[in-house]
Amino acid sequence: MTPRTSLRIVRTVHTVAWAFFAGCILAIPVFAEKGAFATAGILIAFVLLEVLVLALNRWRCPLTGVAARYTEDRRDNFDIYLPLWLARYNKHIFGSLFALGLLYTLLRWRGWLG
Repeated sequence: MTPRTSLRIVRTVHTVAWAFFAGCILAIPVFAEKGAFATAGILIAFVLLEVLVLALNRWRCPLTGVAARYTEDRRDNFDIYLPLWLARYNKHIFGSLFALGLLYTLLRWRGWLG
């Protein structure tokens, strides 16, 4: 397999994983709004597991290291199929959305919001 093909595979897998976790983060407040706290809790657990993996890897996705084997490119999106701006600010954007979703879920669960 050529390095280019290997990089495409890694980028695809990375993008699918990213979409899964981004979807979880976006779905958490939706399930909280519906009162489906068990489902929101499962999604929170998935995201927390990913946060643990990132924390143990110095806040880098392990797939970034795999992709780096196949290219000299080091732009923020060299390892994933995302626009450059989103890859660059991904942790800020989705970290904030996750924190807000957690807060909203907690407030709904405790009955402090409608």
